[in-house]
Order: sequence, then structure tokens, then C-alpha cells
Amino acid sequence: MTAEKIIMAGDFAVHVTEHRGQKNMYIRVSPPDGDITVSAPAGTPDQLIKNFILRKIPEITKARERMRRQFRQSEREYVSGETCYFWGVPHMLQVVCGGRRSEIQTVPNRIIMTVPEGTPVERRKHLLTEWYRSELKRMLCVLLPECEARVGVRSSACNVRNMKTRWGSCNISRRSILINLQLVKKPVECLEYVLTHELVHLLEKNHTNRFRSLLDKYYPSWRQAKQILTDMPLEHLGK
Repeated sequence: MTAEKIIMAGDFAVHVTEHRGQKNMYIRVSPPDGDITVSAPAGTPDQLIKNFILRKIPEITKARERMRRQFRQSEREYVSGETCYFWGVPHMLQVVCGGRRSEIQTVPNRIIMTVPEGTPVERRKHLLTEWYRSELKRMLCVLLPECEARVGVRSSACNVRNMKTRWGSCNISRRSILINLQLVKKPVECLEYVLTHELVHLLEKNHTNRFRSLLDKYYPSWRQAKQILTDMPLEHLGK
């Protein structure tokens, strides 16, 4: 069972979740806007949570500044000449208008989108998004069993969703994993890192020292993959 609330700590509005059986407090600063989440043991007094957050202000400020500095791509129009990332490699989008069919093909360094004349931007966006989704699922069919075998656990399901604040999440009680669609635009090792990260949550619920030790054991290069996710361009944020 969990309880949720929002408290003010200085100038920060912090989303707090309280968990029965949890022993320590953990803080998370989430992209793209630096939203702050604290996970705390059930019944922790608000003042203790506020003091914990205030002690973390230097780290919070540093993380938020890093997020603001990270390069973000311009808003998409889904026209020829735009840059689209696919497994970490920039591809030039080429839009071909003609015929009745809509399809996407890849050739070296290019993504070719064929659509009927007059296809609106939203339809082109949907076509590319669903193509990305199918490619990510194709890779998951290969990588997920490998990661499960390495970690020694099995997930009940692995689904894909376009998320703004997390690369992945794990529902421990259901043993299900959620993967951010945007990972299809990052190098494959980033997807492998996120999968391993979420599977390790089935062995250790929180981001404890044991959790990091397990990540070191099952994916030793996880810090490098995490840094790639930090350094690569972010998607444009729509309203």
C-alpha cells in the first residue's frame, strides 16, 4: 500500500509517496522539467521529509541545471530534411508523396516515408511513431529474454509507452515492465541498460546500495549507458 501527497520544501513542490515496509528515503529529479519525487517510509513526518529535501538542494539544483542545458530538437513538421534518430544514429527524413499507400523504409542514414499527396502532419507523425513502436518491440523480443536470463528473473509483461519523465518503470507486484518509446532513438545499449535496471527492481525494490551492486553485476557498463541518455538530444516538448 502507498500514500501520496505534495508538500512544499522551500521553493520546491515535491511529490511524496509513502510505502509500508520501506526503511529509507529516496529522492528523484525527473526530466524534462526537473520534477522532484521523494519515496519515504509510511508515516514519516512532513518535517523530516522537508529536512531531507533541503539537505539535497545542491544535488537538485545541479540536476535541474543539467536538464535545462541538454540540447532539445526543434519542433517536428515531418518533412524532408529533418533529422530523425534511430538506434542512436541520425537519419535524414525523406518524405515521398504519391500513390495510396503509407509506409516507411530505411536505407543507410535515411528514413523514407511514402504517403499519399496531401497527408496532414498529424498523420505523418502517427505513421513515424507507430513505425518506431514496431521497431522497438522487434528489438525487445531479442533483448528482453537475454536480460532476463542474465539477471535470473522473468517479467510477466513488457509494454511500450511514450513517457516524458522516465525511461522505464517496473510494477513489482505485477512483475510487469514499461519501456519508453523514445529509447528506440538511443543506442541499443541504452535499451539494454533500462531493461536490466527494471528487472533488477524485481530483486531489490529501491535504489539502494544493493541495487547498484546488482546493476554492476548484471550490466557493468550501466553508468556509460546512463551518461549517453543524459548527453544525447532530447525530443521537442509539445504543449
